Order: sequence, then C-alpha cells, then structure tokens
Amino acid sequence: MEKVFDSKDFPAREAFAAWEDITANAVMPTALKLVGTGAFRGWFSAMPLGAVQVSAMAYSSLLARRTPALIRAGDPEILALGSMNSGPSAIEQGRNHAALKPGELVLFESSRPFDSYSDGGTVLIQFPRTLLPFPARHLDQLICRPLPGDHGMGRLLTCFLSHLAEDRTQYTPHDAVRLGTVGLDLVTAALAHVLEREEAIGSDSRRRVLYLRITAFIEHHLGDPDLTAGKVAAAHHISVRSLHRLFQQHGTSVRSCVRGRRLEHCRRDLDDPSKRQVPIHAIAARWGFAHAADFTRAFRTLHGVTPSDYRNRVHGTRVGTQRQVPGTPG
Repeated sequence: MEKVFDSKDFPAREAFAAWEDITANAVMPTALKLVGTGAFRGWFSAMPLGAVQVSAMAYSSLLARRTPALIRAGDPEILALGSMNSGPSAIEQGRNHAALKPGELVLFESSRPFDSYSDGGTVLIQFPRTLLPFPARHLDQLICRPLPGDHGMGRLLTCFLSHLAEDRTQYTPHDAVRLGTVGLDLVTAALAHVLEREEAIGSDSRRRVLYLRITAFIEHHLGDPDLTAGKVAAAHHISVRSLHRLFQQHGTSVRSCVRGRRLEHCRRDLDDPSKRQVPIHAIAARWGFAHAADFTRAFRTLHGVTPSDYRNRVHGTRVGTQRQVPGTPG
C-alpha cells in the first residue's frame, strides 16, 4: 500500500482541491463538499492489484455526489465495496439507503448517481462489475445495503482488506495480480453468502476461499497444543485427505503452516520489549508448543540461534550495551 496523498503536504487552502483530484483519478469523479468550517485533513493510499484496486483513506467530514453529468463525462463501470473503519457514514443510490456503522460493508457502483456522507476511515476494494458471477438483478439487491463485516465471510474479507491497508510490502506484478484474485474471490464469496447463491462461485474460487478460511481458523487456534489436521478438517466438514491435498496445491502442508505461524508469533513476542520478562517457556506455551524443548529445536533450526540468544541479541542484556539484532557482530 503506497500513500499517494497527505493533506499535510499541501497548504491548507489547496488540500481539498488536491483531494478531489486524487479521488477522481483513483476511485471515480464525484462532486465533493466539505462539512464544517475547519481545514480539510486526510490521506489516501492505494494498491493496484491487476484489474482490482484496494484503497485506504481517512478524511474530514464531507459530502460526495456522483451526478448524471459526471457519469456521462466518464464511467469506469466499476463496483466498489467499502469497509467502514471509523466514524459515521451513509450512502444513497437508486432507491436504497444505508446508514453504516464501523465494521459494516457497503456495495455501490459508478454507473448510477449516488449521494454519500462520510467522516472517518474506509478501506475500499473496486473492480469491474463484469468480474462478478451474479446477474444484475441479484447485485441490485445488495447495492447500498449494510452488509456484515464482523463474522463469516464478511469478516474474512474485512481482515484481508485491513491487512493490505497496513501492509508496506513491495510485491511483484505477478504477486499483485494473485492478491487481486484472492480479494475478488473473497468479495464473491461474501456476496454469494448474503444472496444464498454459493453455487454461483466457480470451483477454483471455492478452493481458494476454503484455503483462506482454513488458514484463518488455524491462526485463531494456534494456542491449542492439540490442533491437528483432523481437528482442522472436521471444523470445515472435509476429509483429512482433502485437507492435505488442498495445502499441497498451495505448496505447503498443514503441519508446516501451523508450526510456521507458531514460530512467527513466538519470534514477535521475543522481539516485544513489553514481554522481556515473560519466560520463554510461557511464550512457547501461549502459541501451542506443549514442550519447551521442541520449541527451542524448531526455533534454532529456523533462525540459527536459540530463543534465549535471539532475545538477548535483540534487546541486549547488560546496562550500557547497545541494542543488537540477529546477524550483527557481538
């Protein structure tokens, strides 16, 4: 995610006009009006993902109107699904009206006029309407309707968007296209669930979404030392053989996934200054390692040092020593 606008980079009198230009080019042209008399404050970040784009933004209270004249002047013919992070917001399109709370999702389109009010933060995923496998009459049922983002497929989509919004990784073009495919799969699955039309999801998309659901389940249950492939498979109503085949298709295994995520969380806790006094065996147990010796061996194999040496190098152990990181001369 690359920040492309920050009002702090502009004189106060120019910031709002610059915001209009940025959002017109990155999302769609709208007529904007600032609510209140204060200076406009906001920032905008974007991540192009092939035919899909994810944008994160925060801004002062404003009204946005997409008028028939703006549509005639240029229509990208996209759908946009917004995840509300903070602040009140509302949007009206056609005969539908949604007053949204943080955590809810809303779908709207560029080809019809709308009016909206927003104050706070939003993460937006936008894509050509033709990429969704639903007839127009079914999508019309979801336009400007509050959709759940705190459970089920909506939560999985919200977590994906939030992760991208916070990510500063530089991806290759191929990686970006794959992330766009994943995002579109999650949008499709979330909308199909609301429409009760799961059969409309293609088999490839279904497998990708199942893999994401399972890895999210694993992440949530890492602290369970008895987390096994059997438990994971049973929770998702598939056979253990099908589970292993699914992970093989993604170039990994269930065991490697579980162990890798546990080790990464342990490493983060060892990095955390606020956890310097937490015993290493307690950190290992928190993330599902039943035996401290198993954790030590696995950590040393991955990082080349024991957990205690890693922590000492990161934080230093004597007064007056400089902070060292793994790999630096000591």
